[in-house]
Amino acid sequence: MSTLPITSAFNDGYVAELYERFQRDPTSVDASWRQFFEFAQSLGGGAEPTVTTASALRKVAGAAGLVQAIRQYGHLGVQLDPLGSPPLGARELTPEFHGITEDDLRTIPGAALWFEDDTALDAVNRLRALYSGTMGFEFEHIEEDAERAWFREQIEGRQMRRITSHEQKRELLRSLTAVDALEKFLGRTFLGVKRFSVEGNDALIPVIDQAVEAAAGHGTRQVVVGMAHRGRINVLAHVLRKSLGTIFNEFEGRHARSDAEDTGDVKYHLGARTERDVGGHTVEVMLLPNPSHLEFVNPVLEGVARALQRVPGTEAERDEASVLPVVVHGDAAFPGEGVVAETFNLSALRGYRTGGTLHIIANNQIGFTTDPREGRSTYYASDLAKGFEVPIVHVNGDDAEGTIAALWLGIEYRARFKKDFLIDLVGYRRHGHNETDEPAYTQPKLYDLIRAQPAPREVYARRLVDEGVIAPEEAQRLFAEAQERLQGVYNELKAGRLDAPEHVPGDQSAAKAPAPMETAVRAETLADVNEQLLAWPESFHAHPKLLKQFERRREALGDSGGIEWGHAEALAWGSLLLEGTSVRISGQDTERGTFSHRQAVLHDVETGEKYIPLQHLRGAQGSFEIYNSPLSEVAVLGFEYGYSVAAADTLVLWEAQFGDFANVAQPVIDQFLAADRAKWGQNSGVVLLLPHGYEGQGPEHSSARLERFLQLAAEGNMRVAYPTTPAQYFHILRRQAKLDERRPLVLMQPKSLLRAPHAASRLADLTTGGFQAVLDDGAARVHDVRRIVFVSGKLYYDLVAKERPPHVAVLRVEEIYPWPHEEVARVASRYPSVEEVVWAQEEPKNMGAWSFVAPRLHGSLGRAPRYVGRPERASPAEGYLSAHQEQQGAIVAEALEPVPARRTAEVGK
Repeated sequence: MSTLPITSAFNDGYVAELYERFQRDPTSVDASWRQFFEFAQSLGGGAEPTVTTASALRKVAGAAGLVQAIRQYGHLGVQLDPLGSPPLGARELTPEFHGITEDDLRTIPGAALWFEDDTALDAVNRLRALYSGTMGFEFEHIEEDAERAWFREQIEGRQMRRITSHEQKRELLRSLTAVDALEKFLGRTFLGVKRFSVEGNDALIPVIDQAVEAAAGHGTRQVVVGMAHRGRINVLAHVLRKSLGTIFNEFEGRHARSDAEDTGDVKYHLGARTERDVGGHTVEVMLLPNPSHLEFVNPVLEGVARALQRVPGTEAERDEASVLPVVVHGDAAFPGEGVVAETFNLSALRGYRTGGTLHIIANNQIGFTTDPREGRSTYYASDLAKGFEVPIVHVNGDDAEGTIAALWLGIEYRARFKKDFLIDLVGYRRHGHNETDEPAYTQPKLYDLIRAQPAPREVYARRLVDEGVIAPEEAQRLFAEAQERLQGVYNELKAGRLDAPEHVPGDQSAAKAPAPMETAVRAETLADVNEQLLAWPESFHAHPKLLKQFERRREALGDSGGIEWGHAEALAWGSLLLEGTSVRISGQDTERGTFSHRQAVLHDVETGEKYIPLQHLRGAQGSFEIYNSPLSEVAVLGFEYGYSVAAADTLVLWEAQFGDFANVAQPVIDQFLAADRAKWGQNSGVVLLLPHGYEGQGPEHSSARLERFLQLAAEGNMRVAYPTTPAQYFHILRRQAKLDERRPLVLMQPKSLLRAPHAASRLADLTTGGFQAVLDDGAARVHDVRRIVFVSGKLYYDLVAKERPPHVAVLRVEEIYPWPHEEVARVASRYPSVEEVVWAQEEPKNMGAWSFVAPRLHGSLGRAPRYVGRPERASPAEGYLSAHQEQQGAIVAEALEPVPARRTAEVGK
């Protein structure tokens, strides 16, 4: 309720004026005033408030303001820091701020504040214990009344589930003991080896473990966890139940890889999965692998969860309760890395929501060596989440029972409201950033406190002794037994009596181009798909201009041809849907297409309602999803990558508005797309659509940075292609959906060619054959050719725009990686009189494909190619159209010029 007008402007005249309005129309005054006037009438038997009653109302108003302040600011009075630093506090939490005293509170009956307590002071003291104990609640920033009311009922109505039984308390102590014992054993046995210990935030492990148990009661059958390295070893051991022998083997430096060339990853980045029986139900728990780019697993996790929530046998239904995403954040990374905010922004969006994620900040109160006051501009590490209306519970990490209560509250909230929930688990970091680091160099006073601080296990054990739950010697006995178990496993390992380390699948297959695949579709099928995509309900009013465009698509399937890029794409998707492959695409303005070439989502010009023809194909066995993404690259690509990992039956595509926008998603490209298989044995078939080509639009809208993808290409980790015709695009999409070996596909996409008649395809191009990695020059007379110009993409059309000289053949390399060695050699062998090989490109020499292609062309042909293109530059393209046209013309002229005799001595320079 609002208390501002009561506490800041309360006087008798003001009360009288409001009361007159209340008498005329009770709804004309604020709800809080309405309640107070109703109460005043009850005090006075229904008479108009007197001065005495007004004085009483002032006290009641002050008490109500204090109650609201405790609800809103009580968290500022919580002793959150286990190391003892005092809470910030707030003047609003004192009676005096609201113009009253504790004596005044004793005179006010609890009923005046709608509480059952005897007096207002009793109610205030009870609320202080609830809101300013060892847990701090922030939910007043949530807009929905129902959600705020629910939290008050849970907290004040004692509906919030808490640990109560002695057995629950003992089980929690056993869990903390196992956590502490493992960390201390690893630290003692593998002295100085990095493990990124969880010590100081030990409660994180039972919290995640309880998340699995609690979520199962709400129908969850899969829990997907994403986290950085701190505490990961303990999560693997005690949540994922990873074999201790395997963990110890990894600390010994022994890994069972599939072959000696697998690169793998360090032990605190690896993922795992297991199945657990929870109350007779099987719950699969997955810990996703993650690089040291701390928070970049967040959108990947959401994509995985979204894919797993699909209901088998349905078009696109999802069961959000069936999969719980859990993300563990660092307190420095949470406000520091923008991907966190980008991922939160996905949480309520139609195309990305997962029904609520459980967020846990493992709050060490330090980032590497950086103090919080130097690492964020907010008081709490969690404040960012308030902007997305996420409820937050702050809890002292040494309050083990409070941490579990916060978790249970979060699971109940997600089940009821299907929204994100955040636990700020405030602890400390026992050691340095890693176990080889000396933290006292930079935080000597802090680490004096930490060295004197007992472990969370010890703190909780003392509490249970004080409560009479356990005997004083029982806690030490539990710890000694846990240490003995660990030592026993290690002894077995050293004696060679344990099985070999668990096999970690790897697939470093040779970088060979995919074998030719028939991806053609019968003409009758394409015609039927085409007609269905040009039909919509009679009541639907499509835009008149689109009607003309779509009519051309009907004509394009005839003898005249003219299948454009967006048309070929729609036919590829439609045919895949009929064959049982689902399709999902998202990106900025993807529904229409940045260049208005797609128009996959139609809008009724009279009602604004949407109609998606691809979702209404008769006989479709797959589902079609298309979403305009938020203005984000890294989070959305991360999401789609994660989705593709978990949805092997779906062709997943992400489209950049312009290709250079992929710059902002570079961590996902580098750490996940390019290296996932080598590091983690993980598979993705995600497709990146990156508009690329030099049309004089300036440096920022020309280059998709082809060179970066080629620099990352190795060991068959991805496919990089630059198709030049709609038919080639049609076939490579279908091939990507059908290949057994799943790899990311990076496609340079055209802009000026999207509707270009000279680049269009015919129906016969789609109904025969498949994707061709190299396209020969069909117009060249093979015996006249003295120069072969190899090229990719749009530049081909510039080179053949006019009648080219007979001494030149222009060959298109449509798939650059894996390098099509055999096809290049075979096509080039058709030209017996060649004296010179050229690689021509639009991009500067230090960009584009040249550096990658040059040695490979040499290897395929036994002849070093000559470079034709822009010189080395810092910027990708010219900023002036006239300069662009001049440079483009010079490239074409040099590529087609006569072959001088001296040139053969200068090749490859």
